[in-house]
Amino acid sequence: MNTHTFSLCHTELTAFPSGALLDAAAGVLCVSDLHLGKSDRIARHNGPLLPPYEVRETLDRLSADIATAQPTTVICLGDSFDDMAGRTSLDDSCTTLLMQMQAGRRWIWIEGNHDPGPLDLGGSHLREVTIGALTYRHIAEPDARGEVSGHYHPKVTLPGTGSTRACFAFDQARCILPAYGAYTGGMSVHTPALRGLLASEAHVILTGRRALLAPLAGNAVVRSGPQRRGLRGRSG
Repeated sequence: MNTHTFSLCHTELTAFPSGALLDAAAGVLCVSDLHLGKSDRIARHNGPLLPPYEVRETLDRLSADIATAQPTTVICLGDSFDDMAGRTSLDDSCTTLLMQMQAGRRWIWIEGNHDPGPLDLGGSHLREVTIGALTYRHIAEPDARGEVSGHYHPKVTLPGTGSTRACFAFDQARCILPAYGAYTGGMSVHTPALRGLLASEAHVILTGRRALLAPLAGNAVVRSGPQRRGLRGRSG
């Protein structure tokens, strides 16, 4: 399936190429920063008119990941909607799909900085939640351990191409998820605000066709420098 499995605080986690994170033993699938309704929000603020298809694209991808992982719990790790009015951009078919995904499982909306989570779409609404050794919250806390968060939309630049790719960023204490939404941008993993949260031995996992592991620093995938080295974990 082109996933990559690694360990965080003695918990085995699997990074999907889509940007989802699975704790198979606990039955938890986690995604962050869906930003549903972003095109609608931009249009409401007289910005460029973007094709209004990102909601369905994002939800279809999430539905496929749920079908593959069969989790008992789904955690949406904050900023599920691009703003408080974004809930109104969901048409009936997207609302129905979301409710179908929720059926028969625990669904947790974590509060983000863009929205507190949709109050009329089922599921529970929490600031954070701890399951096993891991705590799930939207924004990383500097001294946390066993933390899974989002918010920063980490990405890397591919040398020689100028293109960027969303990525997971993790070390022995935390994992920061990429933005899952179709219309989301990103922040370089080398930005001080993001890099300062991660230890020197941190790694990234690139999303795309396959989940590709690379060291955060001194790696040709991340930036110009030596060839890839010291990879750990495994790909599935």
